[in-house]
Amino acid sequence: MMSRIEWKQGLQSCVLAVVVVLAGGTGLLAGASAAHAQSAPALRGLPDFTELVEQVGPSVVNIRTMEKVAARPSIDGMDEDMLEFFKRFGLPVPNIPRQQGPRRQQPEEQPRGVGSGFILSSDGYVMTNAHVVEGADEVVVTLTDKREFKAKIVGADKRTDVAVVKIDATGLPAVRVGDVSRLKAGEWVMAIGSPFGLENTVTAGIVSAKQRDTGDYLPFIQTDVAINPGNSGGPLINMRGEVVGINSQIYSRSGGFMGISFAIPIDEAMRVSEQLRTSGRVTRGRIGVQIESVSKEVAESIGLGKSQGALVRGVEPGSPAEKAGIEAGDIITRYDGKTVEKVADLPRLVGNTKPGTKTSITVFRRGATRDLTITIAEVEPDEKAVAKAAEGNGKGKSPSVAAQQLGLVVAELTPAQAKELKIKGGVRVVSAEDAAARAGLRADDVIVALANLEIRNLKDFEAALAKADKSKPVNVLLRRGEWAQYVLIRPAR
Repeated sequence: MMSRIEWKQGLQSCVLAVVVVLAGGTGLLAGASAAHAQSAPALRGLPDFTELVEQVGPSVVNIRTMEKVAARPSIDGMDEDMLEFFKRFGLPVPNIPRQQGPRRQQPEEQPRGVGSGFILSSDGYVMTNAHVVEGADEVVVTLTDKREFKAKIVGADKRTDVAVVKIDATGLPAVRVGDVSRLKAGEWVMAIGSPFGLENTVTAGIVSAKQRDTGDYLPFIQTDVAINPGNSGGPLINMRGEVVGINSQIYSRSGGFMGISFAIPIDEAMRVSEQLRTSGRVTRGRIGVQIESVSKEVAESIGLGKSQGALVRGVEPGSPAEKAGIEAGDIITRYDGKTVEKVADLPRLVGNTKPGTKTSITVFRRGATRDLTITIAEVEPDEKAVAKAAEGNGKGKSPSVAAQQLGLVVAELTPAQAKELKIKGGVRVVSAEDAAARAGLRADDVIVALANLEIRNLKDFEAALAKADKSKPVNVLLRRGEWAQYVLIRPAR
């Protein structure tokens, strides 16, 4: 049995050993920590937005809109709706003293909505969303120092949802405009606005994605910054204190923020605002085509390779496209030297071109590319589609035996039908069954190309069909009224 003195000495030895081990281990731990620090990425703290708020906050404004609403006429001092209520339920009408003389009801100003905006220039130009000021009879701009101004609407563009208003003030703190091309997914951004009328509200998040196709003319910036009704028109700000977008839309099933919001890129907005400040309206280019996307299967079938470009479904009579030689069924692959990767690219490129400009356009037609020159026209306000579906009404039928292999019965196209559709020729579908019906063909469609070969008559159709590999899907370019589209007829297996 160990004595107390021996036990105490042994305990001291153990403590000393532990101290020695820990002392030696400190170097090992320190060495391991240093090695880990060299291999691990440097950790960053969360960003501090206080300086940005102080810097940009005074440039953000609250926008209230008012509209004049005609006062409801009254009868003997009682509102018509109230009088109808008493009559409907058989209640006695209260005895209200009659007012002497005619009573003219003046229009009443009622609040219409609340939005946000930001100061573009020190002399009082303010940018916001077009939907914020749309239909407003009066616009009131409130600055962060609580000064209020009645604003004049300089111009608004519904297509891009950008508007510019002007207040009578000078020496205002204007924002700095950033470079959207430098913006990256994952980058911190901040918004300032008036959600639900709560002025000078700051929210922050990151850029979720760029080039989101949610509009005809705009590739939106997607963020997870909290945006709610009232934030519309406010700025999206990067960490350098520059405005990179206008908060415009949210994706929501409830009407409130759900983690996805969209901002108009500031470079696009500035182009629009410059035109609004100059002329009060925006002029855009047009070429007069109806387009749709090119599927992967169609692209491979016609020899285009990958799914790209814009398929021309229709060409408006007398339009720049028709004058340039663009035909229904063409696939526009380049415009003014720029590649048209997807169908949404073309309206943006054309829309940003000044009317009257001559430019180049490249089309893919029946296996080959063609370069054309086109003169851009101007989009008319509230332009409506000019093309109307034209129905073929030829009665003579000349069935093709070879076409029946694909479930088709076709006939020659009469000169009158070709003239009506403004095409050089083709064959008219009399009936479509089996594989042709499954592909979507129907009676009175006009086939203008098959297997990348132009079809002008039954002879061309028979020759193209004879060359086609019927064990593989056969691409067919058809006209349906003024519209053109590709379909793939798949043989039965």
